[in-house]
Amino acid sequence: MRPGMAATASESAMALVFTDIQMPGSMDGLRLAHAVRDRWPPVELIVTSGRCQIAANDLPDRGRFIAKPYDVHALSQVFQEMAGAGTAK
Repeated sequence: MRPGMAATASESAMALVFTDIQMPGSMDGLRLAHAVRDRWPPVELIVTSGRCQIAANDLPDRGRFIAKPYDVHALSQVFQEMAGAGTAK
């Protein structure tokens, strides 16, 4: 199992995954986000990068992209919105 997936596999109460597109190894953050969406559909996804811009259709359903550098307050608001979406299910 890839390291990113191994970390998520051990979390039964995982609500949100926050990942950078640029990761070492064979799985980038977009591939991780798609794999998480396929395996754990309720988990919210935030993908970030300071080097790449992506199209909305590159993300899995309900995934959010936040470009770096990001404002900590804006990031906090996204976390709160997504946490609220997760509890409404």
